[in-house]
Parts: sequence; structure tokens; C-alpha cells
Amino acid sequence: MVQAVLRVEGLPDAAIDAAEAFYEAWVPQARAALSSGQPGDDLVIVFPSAPYNHRGWRLSAVQDLAREAAPQRVNGIAGEDNETIAITARWLASAPGVTGQLLAVDGKSPEKPLDTDHELPATR
Repeated sequence: MVQAVLRVEGLPDAAIDAAEAFYEAWVPQARAALSSGQPGDDLVIVFPSAPYNHRGWRLSAVQDLAREAAPQRVNGIAGEDNETIAITARWLASAPGVTGQLLAVDGKSPEKPLDTDHELPATR
């Protein structure tokens, strides 16, 4: 299984304009990435940080693409910190049941980010 990464850039500041630009320019690229892969190849869409009013259209786009691409998985990550984005993408690659999600990461947490190279603690 391969996980492609599509890094979205250059969207307008206004949420409605950003949504329009995403659907026009980036959805065709997402569909192409999904159709060029093998069954089981997944996609992570990385969005730049944006105000809260962008979350709705972004989540809807990720969920719609995930439904359309099933059984391939599509998830989104929003943030600027490349290390945290990479760690989150690795975690998504190791979480086969997660699809249609938009995860916001900022890299500013005082906690060390989850590193998938280490075993997760058992839960009760």
C-alpha cells in the first residue's frame, strides 16, 4: 500500500473563494492521484492553516472524495509544521480504518508528537 500526498497551496483567504479554487484546481489532481494508483493506495491532502470557517468545506471535500474512492482511503491534514504533518501522515498510513477525516496539527503542543516508530500503549 502506498499513500500519496497532495499538498494544496495558493488558496484565497476567503473561505468561499478557497472552496471554489480547491474544487476547480485540486479535486481533479486528487482524483488523478487516486485513479493512477493501485487498489489500496491512499491519499492524504495537506491543507495550509486557515481560519475556522474553512473547516466545513475542507471536511466535506475530504469526506466526499473518501466516499468516491472507497475502498481507497482519503484523509486531510491542516497545518504548517512539516515534522508534525509527516508524523501524522505516517500515523494515517498505519491506521487502515481511518478515512474521511480532517486532522488539524500545529506543532505547537508542549507534548512530543506521536511518533509511529514507537509502540502505542495498551488501552483498557
